[in-house]
Amino acid sequence: MAFPDEMAMLMSIKLLWPFMRWPDDYLAERETAGSEVDCMFVRDPSEVTDEQWATADALISTPDPVSEGEMDKLAKCRIFVTPKVGFDNIDLKKYAACGIPVCHVPDYGTQDVADHAMGLLLGLMKGINRYDNQARKDPRGNWRAMDHPLALRLSVAKMGIVGLGRIGTAMTLRCKAFGMDVSFFDPYKSNGSDLALGIKRSESLEQIFAESDIISLHVPLNTETRDMITAEVLSHAKPGLVLINAARGEVVDIDALHDAMKSGQIGGAGLDVLPEEPASLDRALIKAWHEEQDWIRDRLLITPHSAFYTPQSLYDMRTKGITVALKYLRTGRLENCVNEAFLTGSFRK
Repeated sequence: MAFPDEMAMLMSIKLLWPFMRWPDDYLAERETAGSEVDCMFVRDPSEVTDEQWATADALISTPDPVSEGEMDKLAKCRIFVTPKVGFDNIDLKKYAACGIPVCHVPDYGTQDVADHAMGLLLGLMKGINRYDNQARKDPRGNWRAMDHPLALRLSVAKMGIVGLGRIGTAMTLRCKAFGMDVSFFDPYKSNGSDLALGIKRSESLEQIFAESDIISLHVPLNTETRDMITAEVLSHAKPGLVLINAARGEVVDIDALHDAMKSGQIGGAGLDVLPEEPASLDRALIKAWHEEQDWIRDRLLITPHSAFYTPQSLYDMRTKGITVALKYLRTGRLENCVNEAFLTGSFRK
């Protein structure tokens, strides 16, 4: 049982969701925060009152809810948590300048995204979408195994993982379970990462594309990775390579991918993310897929940025950010901070 002074301290904690996107009951959030924490849920930042901005000890939001000119509204805020993996839409320096650490939740969908990437891979390599489409058109006449353009026994396939973080590692383990020969490219992973997982290291994008039958991308979006997969990189691909992207759409030059698929250099692609979302029919690749043009049929799978989704991952997304915020507010322990490089040490008290 908390002593009166301790209880008063706990009761003083206020968490503000200025851009709340989940259902109205907020049961998951309230149960995780506990009855002693004041949770303030608002649907749109324009509806947040001056008092709510001023008294919030923490912000929890997927987009950045505060413009640079409005940062003085956050009189007490000590931490901003974005409850997702990506943080490319948050102005990290802006919060650091005010002594506010920005943290994310990198583990809420690790298994789910890896499962989805594996599903895209299997759907293409085993022709699952092709067989389903053909059987639906003629259930009797097409009731047979047939050639499909990407068929390859997975146990003889060479698999390339680009980005060996949490999701890349989870994808590696899934591919190894299918008996695949796995290599990775990640210049930021220390020596021995390959030995720990029983895989091989590639020294460049060009090398891993040239040697792999399948590539799966698992990198964050930043200045280094934006348009990382260019026409030049794709030109090094092993003919017929299958590309999986469940990371960020802007990592791949989608117009270059269109050209590489049309020439046959790239055999197929499974995309859960696109450079513009929802999908833009102004892109030649999306237009060809939408119109089911003959040359691309059964070679491209697109899902609507849904790799992260399961009821379990959604629950984790709604609750893990609260845990990160409260741990810092109560103990000073900072987890998953992504703007640490910009913080000068003058954290808000």
